[in-house]
Amino acid sequence: MKATPHIFAAAVVAAAFGLSSVSAQAQNVRVRGTIEKLDGNTLMVKSRDGADLKLALKDNVRVGGVIKANLADVKPDTNVAITSKPRPDGTLEAVELRIFPAGQPFNSFHGDWDLMPNSFMTNGALQTSVAGVDGQMLTVDYKAGDKTEQKKILITPQTIIATTVAGSKADLKPGLHVFVAGAPKLPDGSLDVAAIQVEKEIPPPQ
Repeated sequence: MKATPHIFAAAVVAAAFGLSSVSAQAQNVRVRGTIEKLDGNTLMVKSRDGADLKLALKDNVRVGGVIKANLADVKPDTNVAITSKPRPDGTLEAVELRIFPAGQPFNSFHGDWDLMPNSFMTNGALQTSVAGVDGQMLTVDYKAGDKTEQKKILITPQTIIATTVAGSKADLKPGLHVFVAGAPKLPDGSLDVAAIQVEKEIPPPQ
């Protein structure tokens, strides 16, 4: 699927991967789970570890629907967010590649991620894509302080390739998977949510 003019801009996708600094992780709760009920601005979610979470959606909450995309949509200098895991030989293999819309704010970095044990997130700009025996090897530039560094990440036939389109609270239906990059806790223990992703064609990785 090609990116369309309605591809959801910065708000949700940037929120999805832009809160990955150590300080942000310490201050915010990341949510991966399944919707149980929506009542007004209160969304009840069963987290992937079985916890019951109460999400307080802001009146202007930004909802993004996760849809399929194609590696052909990733051109040189396209901003991507890649979740990866190490292979036995030490190379990184992509679990998911998320395409960011052109011209939108983007937090470039590489660091640990919590999708699965020993996983990483690389936010950066594609430089090269070279076909190999096991798949397509991407070279991605990312920021490390005041320097630009590179990671080579293998895209395989099993890699999920996705992007995000604009949605609304009407898309938040019971049984669907959701992802929140980071939400602060309110005094009553609920989570203050400004942006959320929900499965549309495919679920956010859980």
